[in-house]
Amino acid sequence: MDRLQGKDIVLATLSREDCRTLWRETEYDFEHPTEQPYLGLSEERADGWFEEIQNLQGTRNVRLGIYLRDSGRVIGDIALQDIDRTNRNCTVGMGIARMADRGRGYGKQALALLLDYGFRYLGLERIAANTLDINDAAKKSLQDSGFTLEGHERRAVWFCGAYHDRLHYAILREEFEHSKA
Repeated sequence: MDRLQGKDIVLATLSREDCRTLWRETEYDFEHPTEQPYLGLSEERADGWFEEIQNLQGTRNVRLGIYLRDSGRVIGDIALQDIDRTNRNCTVGMGIARMADRGRGYGKQALALLLDYGFRYLGLERIAANTLDINDAAKKSLQDSGFTLEGHERRAVWFCGAYHDRLHYAILREEFEHSKA
């Protein structure tokens, strides 16, 4: 796979420098927390992340950078993870580094491109996603993309001084194909 192109974004292979850029530019939204912050991690950890990507790429994961189509600037990453080729399923995860790039539809475009790739080219039948109950942006993006809320783990995560539910979403191949029609 070379590149997947959307209206405003392109998905392509992450380089070591792209991983370092995302590592440096990732901003944590303290007003709307969605996951544990990992402050103070060194650039060496970004290199470790790049090595992990390379070790799992094409076997267990397909992780790609999200780049702005007009400038080529890397703004995030998206991945099909824990690919189970026997049962034809996996999970999807995504992150947009800078808060200024969030809420602009880039993640939704990236998700649509990667779902299409997973269902059409990898032959997947089911793609799942998990998020916390307080992550309103992720919940909206998943629902807008055709995912169905399948259940939740009550009080599964202690975060920001309270317990939160972990929500489980999934989309099936025929649901994705129907949503494109």
